[in-house]
Amino acid sequence: QVQLVESGGGLVQAGGSLRLSCAASGSIFSINAMRWFRQAPGKQRELVAAITSGGSTNYADSVKGRFTISGDNAKNLVYLQMDNLKPEDTAVYYCNADLRLSIITPSYPYWGQGTQVTVSS
Repeated sequence: QVQLVESGGGLVQAGGSLRLSCAASGSIFSINAMRWFRQAPGKQRELVAAITSGGSTNYADSVKGRFTISGDNAKNLVYLQMDNLKPEDTAVYYCNADLRLSIITPSYPYWGQGTQVTVSS
């Protein structure tokens, strides 16, 4: 069974850092892209950062210069290094990946269960 599992969330003071990890496991043929989304209470889920299998990255304007996404293709891992955290970064962070399970099937999006990040002022 294919699954994405996040880890690394927690409580941190403003200005602090956290590193989130997401591991994709199961029978995976290839990964086209991996992303981090977040959803704060009462708000829509938003894209935070993305990385392609070729290493191209993009970020939401609100996190540029503070967050860094990176990946380990060999281990099907993606990380989100979050520095200079602000209270408005408080949200549940979700890992998302476009996975192909075989050479003959297209890629489909998969989601992790989410990890809570809370930044206190």
